[in-house]
Amino acid sequence: MKARRPNPVAQVTDFDIRMLKIFRSVVECGGFSVAESVLGIGRSAISQQMTELEQRLGLRLCQRGRAGFSLTEDGQQVYEACLRLLSAMEGFRSEVNGMHSHLRGELIIGLTDNLVTMPHMRVTDALASLKKKGPDVQIQIRMSTPGEVEQGVLDGRLHVGVIPQVGALSGLEYQPLYSERSQLYCGVGHPLFFVKDLDLREQRIQEQDAIAPTFRLPATIQEHYQALNCTASASDREGMAFLILTGQYIGYLPDHYARSWVAEGRLRALKPYSCFYDLTLASATRKGRRPHLVLETFLESLAMSG
Repeated sequence: MKARRPNPVAQVTDFDIRMLKIFRSVVECGGFSVAESVLGIGRSAISQQMTELEQRLGLRLCQRGRAGFSLTEDGQQVYEACLRLLSAMEGFRSEVNGMHSHLRGELIIGLTDNLVTMPHMRVTDALASLKKKGPDVQIQIRMSTPGEVEQGVLDGRLHVGVIPQVGALSGLEYQPLYSERSQLYCGVGHPLFFVKDLDLREQRIQEQDAIAPTFRLPATIQEHYQALNCTASASDREGMAFLILTGQYIGYLPDHYARSWVAEGRLRALKPYSCFYDLTLASATRKGRRPHLVLETFLESLAMSG
């Protein structure tokens, strides 16, 4: 039987909260080395804080060493409790801040990759408007996969997310923002790069090595990938771009993201009038959320920027 702390934690102090925030960052970064740059403190200081937290709680939270970083069973439970505690604290702060006429607090927004090159900069414009209305507002942007963004909004770690609208989760509300077009590209050096579209037969396209995404897409869009010879995969659009730019693969990329490489002569769209698909990107917020003046101001600005 594991040895545990003989007495329960009497109260949660400000120092405990600070250590729990460090613990959350370490878990989300996957270890001390990445957390070091995110937190802006040395690895030895992080290690000391983690040791003190374990002593404070009387629990072993993680394994760390040559084998890498991993949470113990107790550590996983403490991490989940930590998220609930910090989310409740932020909820309290947001409600109190909402009683004042001027904006205070923070906005934590989750984004999927490569939205910054969208020609209609709705997210950027809405963030600019929010900062002008509330100079003291603290904005945090977290880049993640669409599924992780949705989960973050559901459990309160994120106030809002911007993701491809694939399927509606029952606990979230979605507001369409963009329609994004993706085209089929190959890189310079690929056998099809200099072949004219009129000479490109569907069978020849299907014979090329292609890239499949591992993130969720609507069934109608998945059909475009099923028609290709997908021998590689990527978890995001940047990963797909890396492979296409090798000149060894073909794959779909958003046209706004690929535009600069096309201008440089490094990418070329194949049969752009037939090999494309459109995807809706939407904002996602939690249903039944508590009043949050900063979030509501951002959402209002987002709607007006359309």
